[in-house]
Amino acid sequence: MSERSSSASTYLLVPILLIAVLLGTAAIRNPSLVSLSGFGSAIIVAAPLILATYSLMALAVSGRGTVDLAVGPLLAFINVSVVKLTMLGVISGPFGTFFVALGLGVLYQLLFALIVIWVRVQPIIVALSGFLALSGINLVILQRPGGTAPEFMASWGLGQTIFSPVLLILVIATAGWLLFTLSPFYANLRMVGYDERAAWTSGVRINIGRVGAHVIAGLFVGLGALCYTALISSGDPTQGTTMTLTAVTALVLGGVSLSGGRGGVIGALFGALNLYLIGFVLATFNFGAIQAFVTQMSYGAILVLSLLLTLLVPIVGRYISFISPWGAFVVLGTGVVAIMLQVATSATYLSEAPAPRDAAGLATRYLLDAPPAGPDLALALSPIQMTAFLAAGAFATFVVAARMMKAEAGSRRMGVFLYLLVGILILSLFAAIFLEGAPNILNGVRQ
Repeated sequence: MSERSSSASTYLLVPILLIAVLLGTAAIRNPSLVSLSGFGSAIIVAAPLILATYSLMALAVSGRGTVDLAVGPLLAFINVSVVKLTMLGVISGPFGTFFVALGLGVLYQLLFALIVIWVRVQPIIVALSGFLALSGINLVILQRPGGTAPEFMASWGLGQTIFSPVLLILVIATAGWLLFTLSPFYANLRMVGYDERAAWTSGVRINIGRVGAHVIAGLFVGLGALCYTALISSGDPTQGTTMTLTAVTALVLGGVSLSGGRGGVIGALFGALNLYLIGFVLATFNFGAIQAFVTQMSYGAILVLSLLLTLLVPIVGRYISFISPWGAFVVLGTGVVAIMLQVATSATYLSEAPAPRDAAGLATRYLLDAPPAGPDLALALSPIQMTAFLAAGAFATFVVAARMMKAEAGSRRMGVFLYLLVGILILSLFAAIFLEGAPNILNGVRQ
């Protein structure tokens, strides 16, 4: 069991490495990302894709190649239905809006499950039929993008701060799935996806498990539709093909097996964030009139490469099994946070003239002699001294990271030490955002 868990965790190395590269590139290419409004806007824009990927993940884990290709049109169907009912005055408050959105998602997924399980139609046929049917129904409900979102959502899509109702929805959805993984129902669901015949002989009620997976998927897509409605503050019946392609690509990139039995909310989250960051980074380049085509081409290429990497990971994993994905996440995350701190504080430090230094002899310059005291001199190190301190710190960090990777390589979940490091990274990230939002604080403190 430990070998299987370690092998499954190896699939997270690819999205972790990619998200570190993309996040560092995004911070360098567009420093406005490292700010309260920058991260707030990123959360608002990425939330619908993340929740749509969660929906696909819940179905993929249950096996039989169940990938709901209608997730994009279904999200748009819930979006235009909520907007239309709001315009008609049927719903206005949060309770009615959430009830309609979650109810429509669950009802569709229950219909999907009944057709697949009891009528025994192949899931891909049902998914394509739903894709075409919902695409047409959306245009019947709302002929063109427009309308007005519920009034209480007016401030949700502003993206002026990190803490918003959209972030709360994401946290609740992610924490809910993590708690669900602790239940016996989830263990049975994974068994069904991994080997349906073995699950049946073990007494697992297969049909109940699949119906439960569809209900969870309906809840996720309903929440995603609410976040999308808050993002555009209107209805859009054309949102379908793009969301489906992007969500499926994020699903595969996150290491979720389309054949079932392997996958989780962390991989789906990383995959969705990678797809968002790819679009964000490409937007910083000027491709002119072909900008949209380049983005779609990148998504398609990444989908193909992700499938190829899925075939190569079991082979390469034999040689890198000693590397813990969570250890790699901490090490790479430290580097990304360092880049963000540099981006957030560069304007403050680069705007200051360097303090004048008196000429010093060879011993004072290269040895650990006490530097001359001065009112504006807090720490004076020579180049060799600075290099030595940085090398010692890097070596200590490498040793700790290597020991941590070895200890956590066969672990399915993160240990306490890793949780502490992740917490430190998050606090450092908030520090970077704070420094970017208030660049004059350091100057005020020094004065």
